[in-house]
Amino acid sequence: MSLPVLQSKSLAALPGIRHAFFTREGGVSDGVYATLNGGIGSNDAPEKVAENRSRMAATVGVRPENFLTAYQIHSPDVITVEQAWPREARPRADAMVTRKPGFALGISTADCGPVLFADPQAKVIGAAHAGWKGAFGGVLEATIAAMEKLGATRTRIAVSLGPMIRQPSYEVSTEFVDRFTAQDASNGRFFAAGKREGHAQFDLPGYIAARLARAGIAQIEDIGLDTCADPRRFYSYRRTTLNREADYGRHINAIALAP
Repeated sequence: MSLPVLQSKSLAALPGIRHAFFTREGGVSDGVYATLNGGIGSNDAPEKVAENRSRMAATVGVRPENFLTAYQIHSPDVITVEQAWPREARPRADAMVTRKPGFALGISTADCGPVLFADPQAKVIGAAHAGWKGAFGGVLEATIAAMEKLGATRTRIAVSLGPMIRQPSYEVSTEFVDRFTAQDASNGRFFAAGKREGHAQFDLPGYIAARLARAGIAQIEDIGLDTCADPRRFYSYRRTTLNREADYGRHINAIALAP
């Protein structure tokens, strides 16, 4: 069955590229996981997660066993996908690239930034999990470099940023700000005055887009949706924490080369 999805205009216009930013709508999970929880690491019933992921796979036109996600560790590590792996043997990484059709590269998120990459001429795709740690540590640049090893050219790569936590929802400490400005004083532009004394509001998508642009990516689209502020459509780790809920669902954000 086909699920309701969000898409970027730029990626949707590319020949031979399929992608989807899945919301929490269209699945079989219930409770805090309602309804389209794709998180293997959640405490949801495994058979419900499997059914949800099967529906996602069908939506992007791949077999369920080729709908791939890694064991994400907030790192700059990238893997090149040559074949599928069993769910219990997921590689530890935060980005994937491939030039093989028939695989969906999936990024699991619940506030962090899903970033999808495509060079339609070289037929190379990538997907990165860019929370603040990954983005700060270089996962975006590492993904671009891995795509280039497969024949992509960074000036041709189109990139789309999916739903993630946005500045009005993302309160951080002054120590957090200091970490970023110590790396680069110009990073101060990604922080606004906080709602509480001793805090600031962090612009994660702005930071991601700036790093992509500095890396030579000219085609960057941000769909501009806040996961934390929209409980009807999105799961959110931060919202779950503030509400003291027991667990939360995970979105999958996927890109695939058509067979």
